[in-house]
Amino acid sequence: MSLRSPLGRVLGLGSAKDGTSHWWSARLSALALVPLSIWFVVSLYTVGVRDYWAVVRFVQQPVNAVLLMLLVGAAAWHSLLGTQEIVEDYVHEHGAKIAAMILLQFIHVVFGVAALYAVIKVSLGSAL
Repeated sequence: MSLRSPLGRVLGLGSAKDGTSHWWSARLSALALVPLSIWFVVSLYTVGVRDYWAVVRFVQQPVNAVLLMLLVGAAAWHSLLGTQEIVEDYVHEHGAKIAAMILLQFIHVVFGVAALYAVIKVSLGSAL
C-alpha cells in the first residue's frame, strides 16, 4: 500500500511536451504534399515518362526543379515522421526503440540527400 496520493503517483508520467509539434509537422507536411503531388502527377502525365530526354528537359526548367526538390524534401520529412510514429507505438524495448529511431533518421537523410543531389545534377545539365 502506497502513502502517495493519486496525483503524486501520476506526476512525471504525463506528456513529454513533444507530441504537439510532431503532430503539427506531420499535418503540415501532408498539406504541402497534396499540391506538390498533384503537380508532379499532372506534369509527368503531360510530359510523357517514356521519353528520357523529355523528362530531363522537364527537370532542367528552374520552376520544375525547385518544385521537385520541395516534393522530395516534404516526402522525406513526412515519411520520417510517420515511421517514427510507428516505432514509438510498436517498439517497446528502450534500446531497440533508440536504435530504430537513429537508423530511420539515417536512412531518410541518406535517401533524401541522394534524391536532392540527383535533381540538382539533372537540372544543371549533367544527366548522362
